[in-house]
Amino acid sequence: MELPDDVAAVLAGALELAGADLLDGSPATQASVLLARVRGLTQLQNVIEAAVARTVRAAECAQAADFDGHKTIKSWMSGHLNVSPATAARVTRAGRTLEQLPRWSEAACAGRVTPDQTAVVARVATPARLAAAAELGVELHGDDGVDATLLACATGDHPETLPAVVARMLDWIDPDGPEPDPTRRRELHLSPSAGAEGGGTIHGRLDAAGYEKVATALTAYQQAGRAAEDDRSHAQQMADALVQLAYNGLAAADTPMLRKHHAQVAATISAGDLLDPDVIAGAARLGSGQRVSNEVARQLACDSIITRVLFGPDGMPLNIGRSQRLVPAPIRKAADARDGGCTFAGCSAPTWWCDAHHVQEWIADHGETSVANTALLCERHHTKVHHGFSIAWDPVEKRWRTYREDGTEIIVGYPHGEPASLDRRLDLPPENRHARHAIPTSDPSPEGGCGSLGGVAGLTSAEAHGSDQV
Repeated sequence: MELPDDVAAVLAGALELAGADLLDGSPATQASVLLARVRGLTQLQNVIEAAVARTVRAAECAQAADFDGHKTIKSWMSGHLNVSPATAARVTRAGRTLEQLPRWSEAACAGRVTPDQTAVVARVATPARLAAAAELGVELHGDDGVDATLLACATGDHPETLPAVVARMLDWIDPDGPEPDPTRRRELHLSPSAGAEGGGTIHGRLDAAGYEKVATALTAYQQAGRAAEDDRSHAQQMADALVQLAYNGLAAADTPMLRKHHAQVAATISAGDLLDPDVIAGAARLGSGQRVSNEVARQLACDSIITRVLFGPDGMPLNIGRSQRLVPAPIRKAADARDGGCTFAGCSAPTWWCDAHHVQEWIADHGETSVANTALLCERHHTKVHHGFSIAWDPVEKRWRTYREDGTEIIVGYPHGEPASLDRRLDLPPENRHARHAIPTSDPSPEGGCGSLGGVAGLTSAEAHGSDQV
């Protein structure tokens, strides 16, 4: 995790630059100075963006994300650098674009074109489309080629015409467009909100037949729910219809199976927060990972099955020993409440994507079937853990840590110091250091627990010794 010397030097200068005091004075005297500073900083930002994109592309070609157990560099960026999937995808596309267009890449590295312009050019700068243009006799990299033409437009007197130029190139390369497959046009994007009350936005597109089916179903619910003096807008009524359609599907229990159960809304909250009459923002964690208030949790609890899970003083629920190998439903629910999704560092897979993994193997390591010995792992990272990587429970911070085969820890975010090795960080006793996995050594105790609800909607605070899941 130690930064390369050249990056560390630039970062130190950038931190000093960010902390510099802006000059005081009247607007008339400072306007030109401030605008020049904005222009220079923006060019610097363009340079940094280009450097990041080129490095991301090199990491993609080297399959570097696999070093930390991830399949793609996009998933690694989302999980480790706290950037959105959309941003990670944009940077990855930019790196591929710079690789295809050398002149454009040189200008990007000099800060003369912006990341937004690179995103526009990326539509035409794919290997397949450039190859199609070459087959039509178009020069790609010469003085009058595609690369030079795009760059001249972006840096010329009318850069605002760049999208139109790219669109004309695409029309010329493939005038008939893609093969007619209506379903390929279907897209649906669910974007969770970053606010304390959760929620999110939906946008997408459908082909003609798909749109008609969805619109007809929603209109039926929208019309059925109209009252005589309903003053809601049509958009609000259709949103209610969509939620009602989903609610009816879940209530009918005929949805596809997820982890041996029909799909269920789940939330986790501590018993104290659930019963607190005051509104506590972010007190509950939904199955998707969203944080909502205890008021929303109580709303879900009105029509739910409640499972109480007792936690010991080390934050681990009780176990059932080695009486069976397969993880039963109560332990699975307790692991869902504690982990909230895949426990592998940098992975955001929700609980319903995850397997219940024996940290110490049931046969080879004589591991118990207990919550302390159960961790949620998505299919990919479950495989990784069985092929060299390992996870270990930190009883101090009460969370899982992930380690590479050489024992170094996988760190998420922007750490300041060196990560501790597996043995040093958890201070394992010598008799346990031969195992590839580590679990808490203290025995769970019901005295430290409080409770957890589970079922149709589940609720728990990971920091509490006990909680309720609905």
